[in-house]
Amino acid sequence: MEETGVVKSLDGTKAFVSLKKQGGCEGCSAGSICKSMSGGDAEIEALNLANAKAGDTVRIAFKPYTYMKGALLVYGIPTLFLVIGAVLGKEYFSRLVPSIEPDTLSALAGFGFFGLSFVIIKTISNRFDKKRDLMPVIEEVIK
Repeated sequence: MEETGVVKSLDGTKAFVSLKKQGGCEGCSAGSICKSMSGGDAEIEALNLANAKAGDTVRIAFKPYTYMKGALLVYGIPTLFLVIGAVLGKEYFSRLVPSIEPDTLSALAGFGFFGLSFVIIKTISNRFDKKRDLMPVIEEVIK
């Protein structure tokens, strides 16, 4: 995926680029990279491989696998943890606590594991933020 934006500022090899928000912004997995600004714009942090300067209009490329990793992180892990928690609650925890209805334990364990998944997602997300190969890249200075 490619976008066009304007470089607002530089920080070493990184550039902060202002983009016009598109219709797909609501479902985007790049939430940790993109920050909403007033006026319907978004500001992203991108690698400045084209040596753009502040004020330049640039073309930015987003790596497709970044979206897939983001989707797996945001949707796959919580779903997996919910199912694992529900199964463990019904099959394992119901034996440990026989006084509580197995379906109730299943629901409680499922939601507990679901909540735990967000702690894990936050940890993984912080690691992704530090990886340069997952960042968008300024490929070309347009003007």
